[in-house]
Amino acid sequence: MGGLGPPLVALVFPGQGSQYVGMGKDLADAFPIARQTFEEADEVLGTSLSDVMWQGPDDELTRTHNAQPAILVHSIAVHRVLADRLPAIKFGAGHSLGEFSAYVAAGAMSFGDAVRTVRRRGELMFNAGQERTGTMAAILGMEDADLERVCLEASGKGGEVVPANYNAPGQLVISGDVPSVQNAMALAKANGAKKAVQLNVSGAFHSPLMMPAEAGLRVQLDNVAMEAPKFPIVSNVTAQPVSDVVEARRLLIEQLTSPVRWTACVRTMIEHGVAELIELGPGTVLTGLMKRIDKSARARAVGKAEEVNGWQS
Repeated sequence: MGGLGPPLVALVFPGQGSQYVGMGKDLADAFPIARQTFEEADEVLGTSLSDVMWQGPDDELTRTHNAQPAILVHSIAVHRVLADRLPAIKFGAGHSLGEFSAYVAAGAMSFGDAVRTVRRRGELMFNAGQERTGTMAAILGMEDADLERVCLEASGKGGEVVPANYNAPGQLVISGDVPSVQNAMALAKANGAKKAVQLNVSGAFHSPLMMPAEAGLRVQLDNVAMEAPKFPIVSNVTAQPVSDVVEARRLLIEQLTSPVRWTACVRTMIEHGVAELIELGPGTVLTGLMKRIDKSARARAVGKAEEVNGWQS
């Protein structure tokens, strides 16, 4: 008798903020393919990113142009170690930067091109933040629609603030000009938010303030060869699966100024039958968010050597 078959699986990849000093060192020590991955990234960049990842200091690793490639390299190192042990993959997805990791894992973009591209993306985002000072804030305990109204009310008089990350129900991030974000934080608390915390970031990511970065990222991606992914990648912008290369490029650029619709991305995958999400890379942020989004699907994180050694598909 035939069974229902194994559960459908999605690979998910973390975004900026998951980096930590020492990330990936245990993988490099334990697995030659992981060490080769870090060495390849150092060669591509012409500098020792691995030294920054493994030795810090923390403020150097946290810089946008270092954090973005560091997280991608760690994620792909784990993916390469596990590649022949992973089950068949239905979808891939990544949180902001993590979407580039997903395209590499799906064979749509080469590792070297992705490392160069996210390094450039980090530089462009930082420069946009210098051009027009902005910030972000985490808002806890508000409904999406209520926070959207707060952002509209707090915008104006030459400033704007928008939702930037729909991370999970009741766990949102806003982004925009500093006065507008601070105004929105006060309004959010006045309208029932449990907490509003300004984040230590170098710009208003995933907001219109990132528009100056679009042209540079477009030029960068125009010089990158892309192929159709082996499995669809669920876009942060639309929360829909993408397999077309032209659409993928366009959405990776739009992602700079659009909110990360992570809750909707996860729900799309579950609606298409995914029963398990495997988070590859540093930290457990996306696995933790699953507890708020949908407890019906299993989620597990693999980012350290001991987790790889304990892997069972």
